[in-house]
Amino acid sequence: MHKLSFGALAGAALVLSTVGSAFAHAGISPATAANNATVKAVVTIPHGCDGAATDTVSIKLPEGFVNAKPMAKAGWQIAITKGDYSRAYDNHGTPVTSGALEITWSGGSLPDDQFDEFTVQGQFQGFDAETPALFITTQKCGATEVTWNEIAGPGQNPHTLEHPAPTVTVTPAAAGGEHDHMNMGGMDMSAPVTVGNLELTEPFARATLPNQPVGGGYVTITNKGSEADRLVSASSPAAGSVQVHEMKMEGDVMKMRELPDGVEIPAGQSVALSPGGLHLMFMKLNGAFKEGDEVPVTLTFEKAGPVEIKLPVMAASADAPAHDHMKM
Repeated sequence: MHKLSFGALAGAALVLSTVGSAFAHAGISPATAANNATVKAVVTIPHGCDGAATDTVSIKLPEGFVNAKPMAKAGWQIAITKGDYSRAYDNHGTPVTSGALEITWSGGSLPDDQFDEFTVQGQFQGFDAETPALFITTQKCGATEVTWNEIAGPGQNPHTLEHPAPTVTVTPAAAGGEHDHMNMGGMDMSAPVTVGNLELTEPFARATLPNQPVGGGYVTITNKGSEADRLVSASSPAAGSVQVHEMKMEGDVMKMRELPDGVEIPAGQSVALSPGGLHLMFMKLNGAFKEGDEVPVTLTFEKAGPVEIKLPVMAASADAPAHDHMKM
């Protein structure tokens, strides 16, 4: 059970540092979520610190946001601080008593006149009353930092606060059951594209910001033949180059690297290029990937040869579906 006293939180919230502009606050989406729902909490950083670029963003996860995983970001390294929960939660029938408590993205550069989003996926558990879940966020710009950690008291407009904490209101009713899957909206992506013995399904790309230099593309490749094949290269008129990348945890740090030799597709198996793992990285974009558009890409395989597919552009926070149909 999670209960927070608005008065106590308002009194305890301390602003650790300040920024020059209070015109925009750190935000979060979704604003509300049901208990037991799996969500992608997207924290928006609206500007830098006194004109300086943001190079580090840390998000403290609220108690009851469990089984959390951060989403990789090109140009940023991820560190996960783990520890014990205050109680036991559930992970598909297995009790879990510890996990990610704080996520830190570092090494990037977010200019003061731009904004960006930092995403972590997890499940809300143990909320038997409507409760604000605080994602206390600290952004650093070299030696300067600001912490978004204030919460409005009863009847107070949070916009009057200088540094309001990004907050998701969790309701006790689970909409659609404990294992609701995230939607990607009305588009049936189940029709496969075939080349040789390979079948390509569930392609999509994520929307990008107007000045973003890179973008991500995803597809599942199934080898129905008796011999292994290999994805050796990719190209697209939408980008200067397309590389095959891998996201991999090294200790508690998420790192990304190019795979110059491509990816093997074993006989009789499927390989998913999906967020947080293997993926296509579109470099030097010729324009932003806009939600609702399509990105053409040619994949070349060692045995099956080249094939062109189109990646429907979904929301910037879109994730790979768990089943054969994706809804945008």
